[in-house]
Amino acid sequence: MAPVAHVTVFGAGAMGTAFAIHTARLGLDAALWANPVDRPVYETMRESRRHPLLTEHLPAELAVFGPEELHAAAEGCDVAIMGANTHGARSLARMVKEVVGGVSAVVSVAKGLEPQSGQRTSEVYREELAADVLAIGGPCLAAELAEELPTAAVWAGPSLMFARSIGARFESPAYQIVYSEDLPGVEYCSMMKNVAAIGLGILDGLGKPTNRDFKNAKAALFAKAAHELAELVTALGGREETALGLAGMGDALVTSLGGRNRLYGELVGAGDPPESTLRELEARGLTVEGVASTRDVHRLAGETGLDLPYHLAIYRVLFEGADPRHVLEVLR
Repeated sequence: MAPVAHVTVFGAGAMGTAFAIHTARLGLDAALWANPVDRPVYETMRESRRHPLLTEHLPAELAVFGPEELHAAAEGCDVAIMGANTHGARSLARMVKEVVGGVSAVVSVAKGLEPQSGQRTSEVYREELAADVLAIGGPCLAAELAEELPTAAVWAGPSLMFARSIGARFESPAYQIVYSEDLPGVEYCSMMKNVAAIGLGILDGLGKPTNRDFKNAKAALFAKAAHELAELVTALGGREETALGLAGMGDALVTSLGGRNRLYGELVGAGDPPESTLRELEARGLTVEGVASTRDVHRLAGETGLDLPYHLAIYRVLFEGADPRHVLEVLR
């Protein structure tokens, strides 16, 4: 296996930065580029060597570049890690297009579909960059990856051989990788798991006034969410084992236990208006991709003719003014 000559993470969001920390810690030649949207974060990292959403400091070996230093950050780039969320994937690709020609692989960390087109992120990058694309799925919270806590992820690509040839260089005792050629399945799982987390967060919000956890209901609804996830993923051409593995069930569980999508659901469940709550979280730098994903699931369920009661209940709460307790009606 040939060593990676240089890895550049394009985009200094929490996950992109966490992956840059992981890459530098492995001893790989790593760079992190903060794009113009990341300028406030870049200023903080330049002063403190820490991303504001992460506790771990940046390794001394990690080179960090500002928005005006794109060419320097990309010099010698062999593997391009795309650190944008789904909303910014295409614009990021167009920013870096001129400097990533000839890379061995483009790797996407985004989880969801592009809002404007409904395309999977790998399709966006392949269209814009004309490169072979891998997508990372599975239960991987940025903070835990940065802190080197035990993590298992799925790297999916056009073939198992290609996915393994790139991903194996990023494995470590704390970061184990499962390889897959079910690229659509992994990406659709990564989109749906955020919706499941919003629904379970809604139950957390409903229970706050009485200090109740709704553990029984959450377990029942999680099982329902997993069943519906597998239904839709397989209807869209993915594999059932993908939906029932790390990319589906695993990611849905970790996202439901913590994270911005669960937090958003909790706030809505406690009575905060869905639209203004989303704006307030985004103003704090927290992207809640599950809101757009709720629309995507609703659209795709209609296109495939599937009845997905749990996901439909979340859609009605977020977009049709239904009471948050409507999610509990799925148990009936």
